[in-house]
Parts: sequence; structure tokens; C-alpha cells
Amino acid sequence: MYNYTEFDRAFLAERNAQFRAQVERRIDGSLTEDEFKPLRLMNGLYLQLHAYMLRIAIPYGTLNPDQMRRFADVAAKWDKGYGHFTTRQNIQLNWPKLRDVPDILDSLGEVGIHAIQTSGNTIRNVTADHFAGAAADEIEDPRPVAELLRQWSTDHPEFQFLPRKFKIAVSGSAHDRAVVRAHDIGLLAKTNARGEVGYEVLVGGGLGRTPMIGQTIRDFVSKAELLPYLEAVVSTYNVMGRRDNKYKARIKITVFENGLDTFRAAVEERFAETRALFSPAVLDALADIEADFAPPAFRNAGTEPFDAAYAADPVFRAWADTNLAAHQAPGYAIVTISLKAHGATPGDATAEQMRLMADLAEKYAHAELRISHEQNVVLPHVHKSDLPALHAALKTEGLATANIGLASDIIACPGMDYCALATARSIPVAQELAVHFRDAGLEHEIGKLQIKISGCINACGHHHVGHIGILGLDRAGVENYQITLGGDATETAAIGERAGPGFAYDQVVPAIDRLLRAYLDKRADDGETFLQAYRRLGPAPFKAALYPDEARDAA
Repeated sequence: MYNYTEFDRAFLAERNAQFRAQVERRIDGSLTEDEFKPLRLMNGLYLQLHAYMLRIAIPYGTLNPDQMRRFADVAAKWDKGYGHFTTRQNIQLNWPKLRDVPDILDSLGEVGIHAIQTSGNTIRNVTADHFAGAAADEIEDPRPVAELLRQWSTDHPEFQFLPRKFKIAVSGSAHDRAVVRAHDIGLLAKTNARGEVGYEVLVGGGLGRTPMIGQTIRDFVSKAELLPYLEAVVSTYNVMGRRDNKYKARIKITVFENGLDTFRAAVEERFAETRALFSPAVLDALADIEADFAPPAFRNAGTEPFDAAYAADPVFRAWADTNLAAHQAPGYAIVTISLKAHGATPGDATAEQMRLMADLAEKYAHAELRISHEQNVVLPHVHKSDLPALHAALKTEGLATANIGLASDIIACPGMDYCALATARSIPVAQELAVHFRDAGLEHEIGKLQIKISGCINACGHHHVGHIGILGLDRAGVENYQITLGGDATETAAIGERAGPGFAYDQVVPAIDRLLRAYLDKRADDGETFLQAYRRLGPAPFKAALYPDEARDAA
């Protein structure tokens, strides 16, 4: 992973000292809340429903054990003993006291972590495939490019006051695990006819009030020209983007209203200028970064302990079947640690759990951890011979739930339990759904399924791209939940279709139960997933299951 230089450390120390002085002025009354707000947001500090919330960046989702331990220490000392991992590969502390935030930031800065640009109308935390550097299907590790973008975008003088927040995601594989098509800019690694690796550039994706799938603005950009090209895209948006209406200020609206061809022409005109502004030394900088991301020294050993445990232990076998992914190195696996124990809050991890995961990464995973946008933790490099011992250790802190990719592996935003913007609860819905399908014994029979829940139209829970999406809204003071069907966050990305009228809070679980039982009844065979069945059959049979009274009336 990237190692901070003296410049980086000095920059962060100076930035934290600046914010400490601002906090002191807020506490002594020299700054009003209105004056303090833009300053705190530049440093990731929100004022939520009940308390401040500090959002901390985990660039491209990569952590080392010391950083994870520091999250645990900070959560235990200055918060309520846990942190919440988000869909943007950040961690949020939901209960910090304002006077403690500078100390928190200084503590995080000691291990190369900060909260800069986790809020505001600027380029946010650059995210990436959580299997980067390990995936068997990878073209190249996209994290060096993501790190280059992080350095380019941090405190970029032209891009601190964009029309609206701006998000970039990078994938190094043809299979999209980073939801790149739902970002303002999405980058997809690909190889050209000469065998050179570059990136396809997509623009105008995003969820929220007006969900859109990104469109390809350039099929291939070499790594040598990637920064000047992205500079051209963002600066064009900075000029063309609307500032008269915050709901129409995202780049997706700019591209939609002007048309992709018009926007592309403006970008190309700007690119002719920015191309000359960037030194060829950018490639040297990228090469230096790539050296920091050299793969670990994989060991050559037998897998007999794994094979024996898989054959003899059904609990271990169930976990291996759901929570392991193919690795590019022989004898290794990628391990996803579920933060979705049935009935738990999706994405939450206690200080004790974080310390255990740090220890296990150090012992078994070449000292690397990743945070996924799906709100789970990944150990990217684990030799199969170590998996039985790893699994046994995970069980001691409730981290061995065998449900990755299943109905209880639900993405959910904090909702009205925490967020000042939320219009409905998300967490209890996720908890009740997870427990319901476990107790019904249907989770493994249902198989691969992505349920995503948002507590407001801002769509932090990615409900638009869930196979089943749930959106909580306020209807005359009462929580009402809309269901969308057929969304997809991968390379075949799609925005889910609204099924019909919303459901009251106590009707959501029964409605999803009817929906999934209809799927089990109508699927072609045991191997057909919910999304495949939806695409084959269309929405009609699933809407009939959700609204049986209407179906009977129509009959």
C-alpha cells in the first residue's frame, strides 16, 4: 500500500492544526455554527440527528493492521466502542464530541489516515475494487491509479468548490465490483490492440434523486494521459455544471441536459489545453506509487488442512462456499469477513472486532485488509492452509457469518436512527429481513441476492442498483417503503424499476417474503438467480406477488 512521505505527514499535521484552531474558535463562540459548517465539512465532520459524525477516508478501501487498530483505539477512547463502514469505503464515528475531534484526527494522522474531502462539493474519497491486487480476473491492480488520483485531487485548487460533490471509482477487472457505472467518473482497466493497459472513462453515473448509469466518454485513455484527461472532464463540469439548483448540479444532469456528444466536445477542447500542462514526470510518479503496491511474497504450500476441514466440517464448508473468492496466486483465497451477522447493524464493527481483524490480517493475510463498498471487510491474501484457523478465530468475535452475497448480506445506510437527512429507518428493516430469512431456512435456497436499503432519496444504501431495492420515505409523517426490482451494480448495470405503491414499515418483511417465495416457485432451475429470473420473466409475476389483492382484482 502507499506509504506516506515526509511531505504527506507535514501536510496532514498542518491541516489538522488548522482545524484544531477552528474548533477552538467554535467552542469559545468566535465562530457561529453557520460560519463553522463549511470548515467542518471540509474535514469530514457532519452534524447528524443526535450528535456529530466524523467520516474518515479509507482510500480505495485499503488498510494495514496498524490503521485498523487505530480505528479501534479511537472508537474505544472517543466514541461508543464501534465504527460504521460505508458504501464509499469510509468509516464513520457516530458519537464524537466536538472538542475531541482534533485529537482524533491527530491520532489518525499518525498512521496515515485523514478525513479530508469526505464531504463538501469536491472530489471525494477515490474508491476501487475491494479485491484489487488479488482477483483472479484482474487486468491490473487499479489502486496505484486510484492513489495517483487521490494525490491529484486532494486540495486541488480548482476543484474545492464544484457545483456538487464528485465521486470517482476505479476497477481493474472486467467484472465490476466497484459500481463504477454509478459514479460521476468511472474508470475501467482495459488493454488496447498494442497490449497496453489504459482505462475506459465513463461519466454521468450516479444514484440519488435522479439515478443514471454512466456513459462511455472515451473508450481508451492511456495512463500517461489519464490525469490531464480527467482534469479536462472535471474542469469542464466545473464550468458547465448548474449552480442554480442543487438537485440538478451533479455531472449526470450536466451530461443529460447538454447531451454526451456536446459534453465530450467541450472536454476534448479542454483536453487540448490540459494535456500540455502535465509533465511526463506523471508516469514516473505513477511508477513510484506502483512500487508501493508490489504483491506480497506468496508462499508455496499444500492445502491439505483446508481440504480436510472442508470435507469434515459442514459449518466451515458453508462459510468457505459463500465467503471465499478465487485468488490469482495458486493455493490462496480472498476472504470476505461478513459484518452482517443476522440481526446486527450492517457495516458496524466493534473495537474488539477491529482489533481481531487487524491481528488476523497480520498473522494470515500478509498484513492487508480491504473495506468493500458492500460494508464488509476483506482479507485479500490468505493461504488456504490457514483458512481453518482463521475461521475458528473469526468465530470468537461473531465474525464468521456465512452469508456473503446472500439475502442477509444487505447494504443499508444509517437511516433515521442517525442521519438528519433520512426520512425513514433503514437499519431495523435490514435486521428484520436478515433474521426472517434465516429463521425461515430460505437464505441458502434463495442463493445470490442483493438487497439494498436507503432511508431517503439520497440513496446512500444504493437501493437503485439492488436486485431488490428498498427506499424509505415519509408519507404524511408515516414511514413508507418503495420497492424497486431488477437493479444491478455490476458490468451489466441497471436501475431498478419501481414495483408499485409503497408499504408500511410492518408490511415490508411480508412483502419481500412473498416476492422471494414467488421467485423460488418460478425460477427455471436451482441455478437461476433472482436477477436472472426477473430478466427472463419480466416484472409482472413479481409485482403480482408483492400486490396479491390487486392481482386478484385484475383476474
